[in-house]
Amino acid sequence: MGKYFGTDGFRGEANLTLTADHAYKVGRFLGWYFGERKRQYGDKSAPRIVIGKDTRRSSYMFEYTLIAGLTASGADAYMLHVTTTPSVAYIARVDAFDCGIMISASHNPYYDNGIKLINLQGEKMDESVIALIEDYLDGKLTAFGKRYKELPYALRENIGKTVDYASGRNRYIGYLISLGMYSFRGMRVGLDCANGSSWNIAKAVFETLGATTYVINAEPDGCNINENAGSTHIEGLQKLVKEKKLDVGFAYDGDADRCLCVDENGNVVTGDHILYVYGTYMKERGKLVNNTVVTTVMSNCGLYKAFDAAGIGYAKTAVGDKYVQEYMAEHGCRLGGEQSGHIIFSKYATTGDGILTSMKVMEVIMAKKTTLSKLCEPLKIYPQVLLNIPVAEKEKAQNDKDVLACVKQAEAELVGGGRILVRASGTEPLVRIMVEAESETLCKKLSDEIAAVLYKKGYAK
Repeated sequence: MGKYFGTDGFRGEANLTLTADHAYKVGRFLGWYFGERKRQYGDKSAPRIVIGKDTRRSSYMFEYTLIAGLTASGADAYMLHVTTTPSVAYIARVDAFDCGIMISASHNPYYDNGIKLINLQGEKMDESVIALIEDYLDGKLTAFGKRYKELPYALRENIGKTVDYASGRNRYIGYLISLGMYSFRGMRVGLDCANGSSWNIAKAVFETLGATTYVINAEPDGCNINENAGSTHIEGLQKLVKEKKLDVGFAYDGDADRCLCVDENGNVVTGDHILYVYGTYMKERGKLVNNTVVTTVMSNCGLYKAFDAAGIGYAKTAVGDKYVQEYMAEHGCRLGGEQSGHIIFSKYATTGDGILTSMKVMEVIMAKKTTLSKLCEPLKIYPQVLLNIPVAEKEKAQNDKDVLACVKQAEAELVGGGRILVRASGTEPLVRIMVEAESETLCKKLSDEIAAVLYKKGYAK
């Protein structure tokens, strides 16, 4: 991770950690860099950069300041307006943009925001470009063999323009609908849109495919994104599914790149369940290339036991859908994702896509003519406790010798019947403590012991 950019972009509290000035400078750099890169090959055309945002109040401020920077550097900015992260990735790739920008802090509270950068392949921006942006923000940029104290402004006819590109978002919706393998007619589906990017997309897709939808948290006001809603607060969807006796429910996060589910009984279905359900479905049809599903180190022990029983291989990456995608691209894998609901179907998308994920879960339900609970039945999830401890210095706290000693002692108590993972968050000022064990009681005991050391040593806020 860099100084400003983590595993999922430049993220922080709006106008505190991430300011309008930061956004302007990111725009200035991107407009200049992609223009200069073209000029190196004799192409004098303006760079084309597509930009989308979620529903946070500050997203409008960051959109305008990014566009000011882009156009000041000579780039043309194409505005998708409120849309999902995967839609920006899709349009960047299929419409041959130089890059894409998504303004979102994903599942974070409304007062946070972020700048996610996407390359022309629709994947997360290359680290080499991110490093140059950070150098520019710090006033020490060297690029194309030259040192820059400041970047040149575009002049006269070379100043960039803005283009309303809502048609791109509509084309993405059409693409999703085209992937529907079955009619959803007769299915009663709950959708929790987290008052975020999916609020005007998910319902349209599901109803076009024939489902009867029951939608909650689709009234964004700029300050209610993810507030007791969506994939991080799935209780509301569980209540809806049970009260309305729905067949299934799907919950998205703020920018709709992740999805969690609720089965017909009101039980939560995690990303691990989704990987199992769709992985076994692919294997049965001979579609699981390399017989491998890509996971992260956060996936539950029970998932691996279920994969072993099904004869499915698996890989483990660091936490972050970025690392899952990189492994999948390098090894040609078709399915991968995270427990949190970032699921990548590489045949159809280059990023996690919550709405696509919910469609793929529906596909298995319809193809097998059964319920989601039945599809998940063979997967036995180990009890797990996840604590998020706010800290001022997350890397230092994670590597403290007393913290490491406590983790080692806790691992000895598990004697092969679980695991412990303590890591610095890539997107928030947190240390995450994850404990899996054969009982909830043991999970809580060991996680509390590790957290106590963080508090005792003064790391926790």
